[in-house]
Amino acid sequence: MTIPLWLIILAWSVTGIGLLCAGVILADIYLGGYRQSMKSWEAVWPITAIYAGPLALWAYYRWGRPATPQWQQQHGAPAQVGLGETAAIETIPGGAASFIGHLIAVPIVVGTGVTIAGKGVWPMILLIAVFALPLLIAFEYRSLTQAGQIRSAGLRLRVALKISVLAIVAFDTGMGAAMLIVAFVLGYPPTTIAFWFVMWGGLLLGFMTAYPMVRWLLGRGVTEPAESR
Repeated sequence: MTIPLWLIILAWSVTGIGLLCAGVILADIYLGGYRQSMKSWEAVWPITAIYAGPLALWAYYRWGRPATPQWQQQHGAPAQVGLGETAAIETIPGGAASFIGHLIAVPIVVGTGVTIAGKGVWPMILLIAVFALPLLIAFEYRSLTQAGQIRSAGLRLRVALKISVLAIVAFDTGMGAAMLIVAFVLGYPPTTIAFWFVMWGGLLLGFMTAYPMVRWLLGRGVTEPAESR
């Protein structure tokens, strides 16, 4: 299928803006000295910026930077955020994990030519979840450990597993829809920038489908809100 030139230009422009936003965040973290107490956030924020662009940059300066020791030394403790904002913060790592899952799964499927029912999209969706899930479990476990609300390591692991599985399923609902549209409607090959442009949109859609699940989990007190630190 021929990809319109305007779409190629748009896709490269959006991706370029995302990379620029990621660079700004990385510079702020490592050159500006706004290091996160929870180091995994130093990867989550710039990864998120690649596909979310200015939205991620706004979120970083609103929630990420104020969570750093340097910012708090300069301005004091940040204002408390409500359930809605906390849920948004907690949903962000799922997108970063899914992004990494994409970077691993898509080349594997393209390189091996593996298919399910004659389509490569099905193993892509499955492999993305397989690679993203342990990353999110590790993140949630570390968050629970730092929060210090659950003393038992085994219980922390079970809670992290429950949160991560539910979040990934909810995230994949939106992201998977975008992948199915690419596979069955648009037909863009995974080696094109147009494919990845739609994936950026799919990750944002995944955020929107995962957010209600994360908010519900937090509202039920399944876990204490993990700080963006």
